[in-house]
Amino acid sequence: MNEISFTPDDSLYQDRDSLSEDYTPDSIVGRDSEIQQYHTALQPVINGEQPNNIFLYGKTGVGKTAVTNYLLNQLRQDASQFDVDLSVVSLNCEGLNSSYQIAINLVNRLRPPEAQISKTGHPQYEIYEFLWNNLDEIGGTVLIVLDEVDNIGDDDSILYQIPRARSNGNIENARVGIIGISNDLAFRENLSPKVRSSLCEKSISFPPYDADELQAVLSQRAAVAFHEGALDNGVLELCAAYGAQDAGDARKALDLLRGAGDIARAENAAEVTADHVKRARAELEREELMDGIADLADHQQLVLYALATLQAESETPARSQVVYQRYEELCKLAALDSRTSRRVRDFLADLAMLSIIVSSQRNDGLAGGQYRDHKLKHDLETVLSAMSDLLERIGIHHSIHDVVAESDVVMLSTNLESSSE
Repeated sequence: MNEISFTPDDSLYQDRDSLSEDYTPDSIVGRDSEIQQYHTALQPVINGEQPNNIFLYGKTGVGKTAVTNYLLNQLRQDASQFDVDLSVVSLNCEGLNSSYQIAINLVNRLRPPEAQISKTGHPQYEIYEFLWNNLDEIGGTVLIVLDEVDNIGDDDSILYQIPRARSNGNIENARVGIIGISNDLAFRENLSPKVRSSLCEKSISFPPYDADELQAVLSQRAAVAFHEGALDNGVLELCAAYGAQDAGDARKALDLLRGAGDIARAENAAEVTADHVKRARAELEREELMDGIADLADHQQLVLYALATLQAESETPARSQVVYQRYEELCKLAALDSRTSRRVRDFLADLAMLSIIVSSQRNDGLAGGQYRDHKLKHDLETVLSAMSDLLERIGIHHSIHDVVAESDVVMLSTNLESSSE
């Protein structure tokens, strides 16, 4: 085996980290209107007044968190200059699906490590008492930033309790405001009326970036990330165009630019080219597909597995009923109870919506009637690789045995037929 060593390489990048999600630039481009609205909503803080509750909503990658970090960094600096007692507590709500869980995590954010509380075993009223006491101990103005707050679902009572805590006499020394950030455009409308009236005093919508705005974002970051001359003409425009196609997601556009840079660096290229961008996009799409399939429920994966076996046999596009029959076979061989044909049609619709398969409506007239047929949208090997855990658990169908063996999708000697004997 050849010797491997690592040496620093700054041939293209001068600050690769500036293309990452957690980087906050010195200024924000493409979001002037939203920044102005946000600035106005935060103004009471610097005046020493009761802060507004602010709700931001928009799809992933449209600048909500970046603008929040940028403005709050500036607000902290100005609060220090004008002797305003300001504390900011930030909590990402991913994986937290109840007011109880959010309250416990907030309490632990406000406490030192040696005074943390357990995440279970406390009655809810006690958790709120801890929270009010900790907020009063901090005093001054406290802004609580709840990113991805839509994870809380229907259990939104904390979004009512905190804004009302001072008027209800639960806290005396602190003025508390909530900044809720949601990727779900419908979440704000689905809040209970009393929560909506409390939390959404100021709401700011972040629309998707267009191609020109994305190019401005990429140009700003690229000037920090890459050496002068490291990007070929048209690279930023291409990344921006792809980002605009991806629902105006700046995060994906930045990931794409970084991926292209990494490919170019690995090949010792003198500059990043459009070809590197296209290859990076293909790789990112493959990773997104793999993650999307891996996150599917077992029976959704089984339906996809059924369609994959039919594609391996060159039997696609396949009608829904044909997919269902193969799905039933797989369930039987794997000793699992199958779902109804109607439920499987729902699964197929879900897979099409996720762009994992392609479904088409057909009409053969009086002779054949109307029906839907389905095929994989991506290559068979990639789909099977994404389902490797499922294949390891239930076995390999004979139709894909050669594909698996050639591509090393999983290393298994058992197939479904032998495991059912």
